[in-house]
Amino acid sequence: MKLNVTQKLIKDHLVSGEMTPGEEIGLKIDQTLTQDATGTMVMLELEAMGLDYAKTEASAQYVDHNLIQVDNKNPDDHLFLQSAARRFGLYYSRPGNGVSHPVHMQRLAKPGKTLLGSDSHTCANGSMGMLAMGAGGIDVAMAIAGEPFYVKMPEVWGIKLTGDLPDWVGAKDVILELLRRHDVKGGVGRVIEYYGPGLRNLDAMDRHVIANMGAELGATGTVFPSDEEVKRFLKEQEREDEWMELKADKGASYDIEEEINLSELEPLIAKPSSPGNVVPVKDIAGESIYQSYIGSSAQPGFRDFAMAAEIVKDKKIAEGVSLDVNPTSRQMLTELVQEGHIASFLQSGGRLHQAGCNGCIGMGQAPATGRNSLRTTPRNFPGRSGTKEDSVFLCGPETAAASALKGEITDPRTLEMNYPKIKGPKKPNVDDQLLDKPIPEEEAKKTELYKGPNIASIPEMDRLPDELEVPILLKMNDNISTDEILAGGARVLPYRSNLPEISKFTFEIIDEIYYNRAMDIRDQGGHAIVGGYNYGQGSSREHAALAPRYLGLRVAVVKDFARIHWQNLVNFGVLPLTFKHDEDFEKLEQGDVLQFNHLREKVKKGHNIKATVKDKDIEIELTHALSSRQVDMMLKGGLINWVKDRQNTKT
Repeated sequence: MKLNVTQKLIKDHLVSGEMTPGEEIGLKIDQTLTQDATGTMVMLELEAMGLDYAKTEASAQYVDHNLIQVDNKNPDDHLFLQSAARRFGLYYSRPGNGVSHPVHMQRLAKPGKTLLGSDSHTCANGSMGMLAMGAGGIDVAMAIAGEPFYVKMPEVWGIKLTGDLPDWVGAKDVILELLRRHDVKGGVGRVIEYYGPGLRNLDAMDRHVIANMGAELGATGTVFPSDEEVKRFLKEQEREDEWMELKADKGASYDIEEEINLSELEPLIAKPSSPGNVVPVKDIAGESIYQSYIGSSAQPGFRDFAMAAEIVKDKKIAEGVSLDVNPTSRQMLTELVQEGHIASFLQSGGRLHQAGCNGCIGMGQAPATGRNSLRTTPRNFPGRSGTKEDSVFLCGPETAAASALKGEITDPRTLEMNYPKIKGPKKPNVDDQLLDKPIPEEEAKKTELYKGPNIASIPEMDRLPDELEVPILLKMNDNISTDEILAGGARVLPYRSNLPEISKFTFEIIDEIYYNRAMDIRDQGGHAIVGGYNYGQGSSREHAALAPRYLGLRVAVVKDFARIHWQNLVNFGVLPLTFKHDEDFEKLEQGDVLQFNHLREKVKKGHNIKATVKDKDIEIELTHALSSRQVDMMLKGGLINWVKDRQNTKT
């Protein structure tokens, strides 16, 4: 059988299930990635599991999100993460070392391996010929402990790239074109695999840009082949011995096939407030801007920064515009300094920030209310920037830099200058000074965890009740993101290790008094929510499932779920149900009370469940997509209880 790259990676790591799209499979995980916004909970979960030492080939804990130290909370948690990395045998990337995804690509990513990360943009490392996937933190904790990762076998969406990118068009425009065609649900249940002659002029970091934003299509992952370009990149990183070739067999096929002719692309931009709201830059040129932001895991390469620096070199940015430069790694920053590009940014009036996620996750650089912000980041969901009434556009560095000069959205092709021809750094800088390696297991076992006053243990979760009567506390429409369920940003993320405190921000973007209303009835059986299509899109943060569960959420009824959030709900014992008939969505109103009878037995026996609306002559047909393993988890109240039960059975 002729296999594509995705099928080869899955076949080599398959431990259970059949490679039939839609069927649950179990995969051996070689590497894991956690970052500080999600990793604190992962480390607490590892402690609760009693793990001695990581069972993976390489696991890394990055500090890249919560870098602002306005009080003790973030630095205390950094010390906790450092002690946990030592205790459990993980790499530890210190504050200032950079964003997890490009740093992992530079220092640890290996072709042919699987990578699971508690960050939805972990898929970026698919640029290296890996099967890299985002997941909830507890799934990553299980992988660190040596357990398989369970996921539904995806379809493989083969995208043939032909032609060459024109001047002023970059890798960001490739993924924006795919979002323009298919919107934010286009990749659900799929791995996107790129192949074809168009790859020849896309370097490894260009591929990273494209793979990173596969998450915005809802894809399980994105895969590129491991070819001579990946070999060149690893040689540059002094890791050439870790390269292996991995390409699709000649004659391999794909479940879905599509082609993008790179030569036909033009500068694109996603308008507020969805990555799928894509139009040509020329169509909205002239709109004034307040901010132009260069950086993030969606634009982490040397070329991305160097291109913008060359555009603004020896010029001044427009009056009233903030040009924010966010280097993605310490290594990248020193290379940009050596080549003079940082000086070009600064002399133009730009502002240099530390290497990290920063404004991408709402940690600083928030735009002014009612003003337009152009960003090379992957997402522009409402409020994600840190400003509640934000207006964020997503674009490539060419458009961001050109617009900073003009003070308005500008098609870079209209600039009165020659297209900059970017060369890589004369001498690439390999820098792992801030990446601490795992210590030996015997030494690790002697390490004590440091816990600051902001860390709170995860409370116990009760089992799924047999009789359930819950009011619908919120009814929402399509494409509700995890940023809207539980925001990131400087106000919220410092509480990521304190569930009772972070829960106070739940759904605040949608309903400012949700927390109070939920707490009023939490001990009376809890509540339900109702949503539309693609519920829970975006970040993998498990807090978006865990916080509502803490507040009493028992059932989520929607038209369909985003993959990672659905899995997180299951992991924490929230029953995820979908409408059998989408038109039934209109029959339910906020405040209605849903009644479920003999629920445990119905969940066990099949996939169909009926709910009645109290005091109304309405019956709603619902379905669940739980595997038999997940049914057992749900009945026990979630994955933590399921693990504890297994451990008790063994003893």
